[in-house]
Formats: sequence, C-alpha cells, structure tokens
Amino acid sequence: MLTKVIAGSFSSLSSVKFGLAKSVGAMLYHKNVEDHFKNPRNPGAMNANDQDVGTGIVGAPACGDALKFQIRVDDKTGVIKEVKFRAFGCPAAVASSSLATTMIEGKTLEEALKIKNTEIANELNLPPVKLHCSMLAQEAIHAAVDSYLKKHNKAVEDLQK
Repeated sequence: MLTKVIAGSFSSLSSVKFGLAKSVGAMLYHKNVEDHFKNPRNPGAMNANDQDVGTGIVGAPACGDALKFQIRVDDKTGVIKEVKFRAFGCPAAVASSSLATTMIEGKTLEEALKIKNTEIANELNLPPVKLHCSMLAQEAIHAAVDSYLKKHNKAVEDLQK
C-alpha cells in the first residue's frame, strides 16, 4: 500500500520532533517509509566525546539530505548497544536512517559493516529516485564505525583479524 506524503524540508538536527515544513511537492511512499518517518526509531544524539561513541556525519549535496549517525559500543565485546540519529531531508532519508538504527543495534561492528543499502531500500520499498537515501544510511553506518575505531587507534581492517 502506498501513502501520499507531502515531501518537504524539515529538520530534526535541533529537535527530535519530526514535522513537515515548506512543502515542495507530493510523492507516493510505501507504508514502511511512512511508518519510519512518522514514528522514527532511535532519534536523538549522544555525547560525541564519549570514548565508546562513534559519530558519522554524511550528506548528499545534490538533494540536501544530511545525517548524523551515532553508535555506542561495548568496548569489551564490540557489540553496538545503542544507536541514535538526526536527519535533515526527505521522508525517505529519515526512514532509511531510522531503519538502519534498528538493523545494527545489538550487532557487532563487523556485522554492522555488512549491512548494504539494498537491504534498507528493499525493506522500505524505496523508489529508484530515492535509492541515494539508503546509500546515505549505509555510508553513515560506516562513518560511525570508523569514528569509533579511530578513537581506539584501530581501522576497519583490524576487525577482520
């Protein structure tokens, strides 16, 4: 089932409240996108200075979507125990980010890095024109893991040893 959502610019960078503003048109989105957009999972932020937090900030200049993605990792096990995000963009960008948080929470860093944008896009039934939103979420996961590893003087390659 597709639901008509007014696509527009909104910001959750300064607030966890999600709303639509400055309507710029309408697009049909799958009910999964609408669900994650209207009821985002894990919105918010963590203290980026905490040693157990990795922060990834990515953006797509062509469409204006931006994402801050944070993970809190159990240093002993390498398991992601908490995930938060803040997004600026269309409903598909918010939904992709929201879904990505649920996909990696409870996973090891190695498992999180295996999440592909196609899994996110398929789960949300994203139209081809919105596939870049799922790519942004995948990039954000990688950036957050990389940030965490750098705090511990490690690299992604070290995870595979």
